[in-house]
Amino acid sequence: MATLFKGQLVKGHSAEAQASGYAKRMSSHLAAALVTFCLLQIFIVAKMGGSLVLHLGIIVAIGAFAIAARGLERRWELLDSSGLSTRGLDVRFRRDAAQLWMVSIASSFLWIPIAVIFRFLFG
Repeated sequence: MATLFKGQLVKGHSAEAQASGYAKRMSSHLAAALVTFCLLQIFIVAKMGGSLVLHLGIIVAIGAFAIAARGLERRWELLDSSGLSTRGLDVRFRRDAAQLWMVSIASSFLWIPIAVIFRFLFG
């Protein structure tokens, strides 16, 4: 089994074996980000006094996030098998993980202006 400890190769494990863990790690990040995204959306819409239309919008947003997450997961499955260096994979992994978390948290707050506009238009 390959293990990764702070981006360094553990003795006795090849770089190829270590690289195979990136797809699994990204999958874990995606699952956690999706749960965070869902909870934030539900909490924000509930606090804004969301109507049925806004709650249906949450379902659409979660579905779109899940489709995008699957695309990122496939990307990492391909990158894992691409034979790139561990250093190159590590840089890409950190960038993708940071972008994933920024998008999952920031996009949840987009419901605030949508709810305000919805309330203004429909009371």
